[in-house]
Amino acid sequence: MSTTIKPVNQKAWFLILPVLICVAFSAIVPLMTVVNYSVQDIISPERRVFVGTEWFAAIMRDEELHGALLRQLTFSLSVLAVELPLGILLALSMPAQGWKSSAVLVIVSLSLLIPWNVVGTIWQIFGRTDIGLMGAALQGLGIEYSYTGNATHAWLTVLLMDVWHWTPLVGLLGYAGLRSIPDAYYQAARIDGASKFAVFRYVQLPKMRGVLMIAVLLRFMDSFMIYTEPFVLTGGGPGNSTTFLSQFLTINAVGQFDIGPAAAFSLIYFLIILLLCFILYNWMQRVGTQEKEGGHE
Repeated sequence: MSTTIKPVNQKAWFLILPVLICVAFSAIVPLMTVVNYSVQDIISPERRVFVGTEWFAAIMRDEELHGALLRQLTFSLSVLAVELPLGILLALSMPAQGWKSSAVLVIVSLSLLIPWNVVGTIWQIFGRTDIGLMGAALQGLGIEYSYTGNATHAWLTVLLMDVWHWTPLVGLLGYAGLRSIPDAYYQAARIDGASKFAVFRYVQLPKMRGVLMIAVLLRFMDSFMIYTEPFVLTGGGPGNSTTFLSQFLTINAVGQFDIGPAAAFSLIYFLIILLLCFILYNWMQRVGTQEKEGGHE
């Protein structure tokens, strides 16, 4: 019995050509513009001096950048450490079918529909000790809380705000992974007398790994680029306690109008995100491969 290989339809490439053109126009052209600015000292619109890698070297020696990078890494890792287990618990507790499932999906998705600047405003009011529910409650419990005057309180408030805003996304992705598991797996587990934890460990968690990997990458990238919510809530303060990399870039580009250093830093910022996501993705892939090999042994 012979098999025939159908030739690839070359005309299919023309279907994605508009997408490639849009990506080239909206991503590659601005990127090349930033690269152009990062190697020049723009004295005036008519006068520019080529400086090579001078701006990159200056940015890499900036101690404020080092502090912002440390705060950013701490924040992003904390976001993953809190939102991932909470999202999994949320997905496991959601009803599987019926009208309750639809109602819960709508309710869980509500926070994702709120614009980022509105989220910052909501938590700005929520954390006030005079009219805010959380601030007044903590004040009533005897806890001296002030997200505008205490650096630790400000950082924890920003973290709590992000957890409230984006944990439903992790939960919805985990819920989609759970719903894709065939009933045959659960029936086999019941026949074997597996406990709920064993079902989660050997059935649900492995089947959710793909969507959880997407959730981790999305949340890491998004938290690493966070700007609007902490800017509205704390303005980066008190001091520099909630000044993350995106706000540090904005201060250089807009506040001080240092176009050259800001362009150089934006490229470094992009490479940092790309590198960390690459490392994180490969680590998760390696862990998944090792667990699969261990399960086959």
